[in-house]
Amino acid sequence: MHVNSIGFVGTGAITEAMVRGLLAEPAYASEIHVSPRSAHIAATLADEFAAVRVAGDNQDVVDRSDMVFLAIRPQVAEEVVRGLSFKAGQRIVSVVAATERQALLDWIGADVHLVQAIPLPFVASRQGVTAVYPPDTAVAALFDTLGTAVQCQSRKEYDLLAAASAVMSTYFGVMEQVTVWLEGSGLERTKGQAYIAPLFASLAQKANSPGTEPFSALSREFATKGGLNEQVLSDFEKKGGVAALTAALDGVLARIEGRTP
Repeated sequence: MHVNSIGFVGTGAITEAMVRGLLAEPAYASEIHVSPRSAHIAATLADEFAAVRVAGDNQDVVDRSDMVFLAIRPQVAEEVVRGLSFKAGQRIVSVVAATERQALLDWIGADVHLVQAIPLPFVASRQGVTAVYPPDTAVAALFDTLGTAVQCQSRKEYDLLAAASAVMSTYFGVMEQVTVWLEGSGLERTKGQAYIAPLFASLAQKANSPGTEPFSALSREFATKGGLNEQVLSDFEKKGGVAALTAALDGVLARIEGRTP
């Protein structure tokens, strides 16, 4: 599938990642219009890709695009979106975090096809997994090009996946803590990092292999009875690791849903 013209209101890290993924060969769009902010990212993309045009302003992006992505910070979303005029029937994709669908529709003020999505930085190399709500064939096809689209049947499904995506920093945080422990115990940092990064990568690859058993089965498989892995897992569970992670997920879901945890 190919889209003629795609626009991005907001030119931050996620916009840059999506543009790079969309214009990798074979390119998914004939034209991509980006807003002039941030100027550096917009100029870099325009210099690198002939298909990228830096628009005069955000309204220019909307006017020139068949599919418009709202890629702005939630703190400024209402001000920016209310200031734009959209075409009836236009397909709008919001990647604005923790912002309710109804609020977006109220700000847009036109009868558009609004889809919400959670693209992750890995879309740049077409390896991202992206939650999409509500299901939309055209938007899902775009994100399938950038990796894999997961179409959610309800807002609850979408909110839960949004909460799950909030563990990325913690994933790297665990890697950092292990590396810091290794360094503090006498192993130089470069060696620790050179060991930990491919170890975690191999585990992720194992979990993502076709036909792989549930995570719980993998955990048992890697925890030999009476072994070292079993000991660490047991300590993690008994000393509050599971409780802390569960509480953190509950808290971030409450924030996404706009309620007090």
